[in-house]
Amino acid sequence: MSSTKHTRRIISTTAGGRSKAPYSQAVQIDQTLYLSGAIGLDPSTGKFAGDTVQEQTRQALKNLGEVLKAAGASYHNVVKVNVFLQDMNDFSAMNEIYAEVFSERYPARSTVQVAGLPWNAKVEIEGIAVMGDIEEQ
Repeated sequence: MSSTKHTRRIISTTAGGRSKAPYSQAVQIDQTLYLSGAIGLDPSTGKFAGDTVQEQTRQALKNLGEVLKAAGASYHNVVKVNVFLQDMNDFSAMNEIYAEVFSERYPARSTVQVAGLPWNAKVEIEGIAVMGDIEEQ
């Protein structure tokens, strides 16, 4: 057994939406931040930001941004994203909004269609970020 100790920090913010489900919005272990999946619920109303995948993608990314901010990071720190779509036919529409947030030095990404998402959401987005300054090469 290793004697290496790691620091765990739980990230939580009402600005990124809240759930009564038993999970953390993000968990930071040392310099790595693991972001739970976010859907397009508007935290101020508890309702979806709209019925389209574009509206829900925009809100899901905004929610992730608020969790990143609470952790002391930004979209620039994100290195991996997983996107879950209710319908793969929505890929282009989701991608259009995604490109508004992540431009140029894109994070690695997987996008899959799933059988269902919480509250019948059209999209859920999760990610992994690296804390601190990022030097580009």
